[in-house]
Amino acid sequence: MHFHDDSLFPETQEKLVITVAPYGPEWEPDDFREDLPLTMEEHVQKAVDCYEAGATVLHIHVRELDGKGSKRLSKFNELLAGLREAVPDMILQVGGSISFSPEGDSSDAKWLSDDTRHMLAELDPKPDQVTIAINTSQMNLMELMTADDLAGTSMERPELAAAYREMTVPAGPEWVEEHLRRLQAAGIQPQFQLGSLAQLETVERLIRRGVYTGPLNLTWVAIGGGQEGPNPYNITNFVQRVPDGAILTLETLMRSVLPVNAMGIAMGLHTRCGNEDTLWGRKGEKMTSVDQVKQLVRIANELGREVATGKEAREIYKIGEAYRDADETLAKLGYAPNRRPGQLGFTGHA
Repeated sequence: MHFHDDSLFPETQEKLVITVAPYGPEWEPDDFREDLPLTMEEHVQKAVDCYEAGATVLHIHVRELDGKGSKRLSKFNELLAGLREAVPDMILQVGGSISFSPEGDSSDAKWLSDDTRHMLAELDPKPDQVTIAINTSQMNLMELMTADDLAGTSMERPELAAAYREMTVPAGPEWVEEHLRRLQAAGIQPQFQLGSLAQLETVERLIRRGVYTGPLNLTWVAIGGGQEGPNPYNITNFVQRVPDGAILTLETLMRSVLPVNAMGIAMGLHTRCGNEDTLWGRKGEKMTSVDQVKQLVRIANELGREVATGKEAREIYKIGEAYRDADETLAKLGYAPNRRPGQLGFTGHA
């Protein structure tokens, strides 16, 4: 992304899009019962409350009544139908893992099978986005957790912590290409969840080869354990490699969420918060997803940066747009064009 001398002035920046992830699938309901929804009515009401607070993108998981993350597509269909009625302007983004909750205290924490995740393209009503990981990698949720983060939660149990420590993200090339094909055929926009520059480079190659042709919405996932960590140098290195036409949201975990989001707001990027990312405000004090959204709105207001409405967020994210081919996609995103046959030297924009 290219920064001009005036790029930090709020009047030159896009309005802020706030993503909220208020369903915390890694937690057990009693970890923060005041904020972790259980019934379908609570799931829908949580979305309404977050939207009214200023969030315009909803990252979706759903629980069964026993508190486990649901793996039933029928539950997602039910929730999506309720959300379409309750928050019609909100961008509905289904978490592509569906659920990574362990089945029991000593079992592994796993994403669902490739075939099951492909079925996210068949949800009805369809979401606006489905998140997609790139390149199989470690996803050790525990690496950056402190004793304060875990205090009083289910993750203090050694067997549960061990399950999340050993989790991996299955996202091999064959699955990724097929998943992108299905999402695009269904008119669902992928939200690329990227934890390293290597994963961003893979996305660029997919675009150059015409596997993906559309707007580029990215989330930089700085959760450690196989992804990058919330280091400002990591942020700036990643931002430097993102093309000018992409939309970039920053994501991290626990008490790094607020400072990373504050940097994102100041830099003209976009933010993500919610109990999936952190239960905490100040040290030792839990903070609801709604209050996290309100906090980001206050910071944006102090900096003079406007917060997008639902309809404005849809325009910024280019929901519903698709491009003709690799050449149009590269041009729209601001990447240099592909090399023409026989062309020597560096490629550049016309």
